[in-house]
Amino acid sequence: MATGYDMGASILMALIFAGAMNLLTYYYSDKIVLRMYGAKEVSEREYPRLHQTVSMLSAVASIPKPKVAVMEEATPNAFATGRNPSNSVVVVTKGLLRLLREDEIEGVLGHEIAHIKHRDILIGTIAAVIASAIAYLALMGRFLLLFGGGNRERGSAMSLIGLFLIAFFVPIAALMVRFAISRSEEYRADEEGARITGKPEALASALRKIESYVRGRPMSKGNPATSHMFIVNPFRGESWSMFGLFSTHPPTHKRIERLMKIAREMGRVP
Repeated sequence: MATGYDMGASILMALIFAGAMNLLTYYYSDKIVLRMYGAKEVSEREYPRLHQTVSMLSAVASIPKPKVAVMEEATPNAFATGRNPSNSVVVVTKGLLRLLREDEIEGVLGHEIAHIKHRDILIGTIAAVIASAIAYLALMGRFLLLFGGGNRERGSAMSLIGLFLIAFFVPIAALMVRFAISRSEEYRADEEGARITGKPEALASALRKIESYVRGRPMSKGNPATSHMFIVNPFRGESWSMFGLFSTHPPTHKRIERLMKIAREMGRVP
């Protein structure tokens, strides 16, 4: 049986390992993700209107203007990355620029500016560190269960059952908490973005169009592990599995309902 000292050392090791991996990703997140998706930073000369909108929205949000990048991707979508507001990038796909109206593009950019303002990338990284550490400890528990830590001569059947539950179900719970944080961040970014632009109905319309397109033509390249970064999950659209508990985004129709409620409160729609 592992002693208290051994268990404490294991927990510390798990936190250090998970922290090092995730903090490295956090620090270089902009470079890693931009390279993964082939997004290129663009100049004001190339995309003057896009830069003008980002500059205006970041001024309203009282943050430094983020860099602007564009992806060669037909599926409309967008995301923000970077370790803090001073080192951030807003990325949009060419499909988004082609398919959305200007006010809808502004709504999407306001959502991404809100993510940057609230340092959601840092919050997501902290959640990932904790979830990764728990997953690492669960892996150690399964190893212990399979290779002698669960010896019946050293413990009761109840101990074995407890170890099994910890090893297999605790990491699932940690993952569910991480996804719940992600969904909460999306709701907050919707609301904050709507107030930054003053056009909640435009963001609602943009979400409807993006969701519809993704359902028909999900993004073919990229890593589903990054789906939480996008304004709509680009790989499968709305998730209905297990009541959405394992979804990185809230149901799009609920996001639209909330935005239209804000629009009515603002007098933007009847």
